[in-house]
Amino acid sequence: MTEIPETPQTLTDAAAALRDGAVTSVRLTEAAIARADLADAEVGTYLARFDEYALERAELADAELARGEDRGPLHGIPFGVKDILAMAEGPTTAQSLILDRTWGAGKDAPVVARLKAAGAVITGKTTTMEFACGMPDDTKPFPVPRNPWDTATWPGGSSSGTGSGVAAGMFLAGLGTDTGGSIRIPAAFCGVSGLMPTFGRVPKSGCVPLGYSLDHIGPLARSAQDCASVLEVLAGPHASDPDCVDAPFTAPELGGDLTGMRVGVVREHHFPADGDPALASTFDAAVTVLTGLGAEVVEVSLPLWSEMITADMITMGCEALAYHRGDLSGRWNDYFVGTRAMLATGATVSGADYVQAQRVRRVAQDAIAKLFRTVDVAVMPTAAAGAPAFDSLAGPDGVPDVGALFSTIFTPYWDSLGNPVLAVPMGFTAAGLPLSLQVAGPAFGEAALLRTGAAFQLVTDWHLREPSLVSAPVAA
Repeated sequence: MTEIPETPQTLTDAAAALRDGAVTSVRLTEAAIARADLADAEVGTYLARFDEYALERAELADAELARGEDRGPLHGIPFGVKDILAMAEGPTTAQSLILDRTWGAGKDAPVVARLKAAGAVITGKTTTMEFACGMPDDTKPFPVPRNPWDTATWPGGSSSGTGSGVAAGMFLAGLGTDTGGSIRIPAAFCGVSGLMPTFGRVPKSGCVPLGYSLDHIGPLARSAQDCASVLEVLAGPHASDPDCVDAPFTAPELGGDLTGMRVGVVREHHFPADGDPALASTFDAAVTVLTGLGAEVVEVSLPLWSEMITADMITMGCEALAYHRGDLSGRWNDYFVGTRAMLATGATVSGADYVQAQRVRRVAQDAIAKLFRTVDVAVMPTAAAGAPAFDSLAGPDGVPDVGALFSTIFTPYWDSLGNPVLAVPMGFTAAGLPLSLQVAGPAFGEAALLRTGAAFQLVTDWHLREPSLVSAPVAA
């Protein structure tokens, strides 16, 4: 069996170890490659691996750090990039037969360019759902991403490979995208941390679009502190994205004291009868931890809950169809069945319905802003259960039952609003699958979410648990 070099688990610890000489970027990258050699065939994290390129970049990072050229905490850190983001070193497929392989050829998306400028070592392009909106499908010539905690279960979508890759240690952080929950769902199901930034804080150009007014790009990593370091690199305006605003982010000092912070606890709509039996006690324990850290806890409700979920689905369906309409009519059978089903919903929505959804989104944005004038952050479960088994995803006609799935996943509400949300692990089901806590905040209020998540993770270790698939053996 492959021996895996012992290296730090988190980006933050690895960055410190690089600077005190306890580890090298080459060693970090070799460990990442060894874990991919061990588990990727079973887990399906990668669509394309850049082993040789990554080792070259790691050698360069070591040489730069040795001569005092420090590009920041991402310098020398192995990274995965979701394969709907352009990267010059390889084609972007969006895990589809449809996308022209010259799309983005030879170019880096702004977020990828910023990672490279920060010295990150990109190890490969990670699996997704087709065009970030389909469901697992083994009928096309692409890997089916699986959950390293239990490969009979889904790692979540659509940033599936990024979530599974962080959990399996194939890289220390990665990029995902979120339109209906696609950063937070894989973070939840794979037991890692994921941050959906405020809409417009991170440029989304160079990303194959799903919902033009909903798409977010953000990090998945082990810890909230790791996510803060990545957001600092990603955030800021870019001329290629008219939705991107001048809102750079500086990672704050994160500690374990939440004194003076007012935390809203959301229970309504988040504890369905078919939720996991461990959900309520696990969530209550997480709230108790926050209280013990000094936070003042109050019960709150989220305004226009069902309306915002409906608005997300309407908006995503319409905006996705606008991008795919030509290909969908001419190459119907080349799309995955789940993708066809989702895209076709856009054709059932009238222009008036689409416009009304945008009007209701604005009303809800005003209402949620009022809520966040009474609390600093709001906490709730990310999903009602652990990762679902693959054989539970399809409906009786073979078409994925997305409605049933999203009745137990609590992410789309926040995409409609555009507010930032952090997902962090908070425990496990009796079957050993991760459960997750969402921490939401006001627009451009990422610092408060990250402060909450980092404090929680200083006194818990859920985010450091590893699936047995890759937790051994370890070389001294």
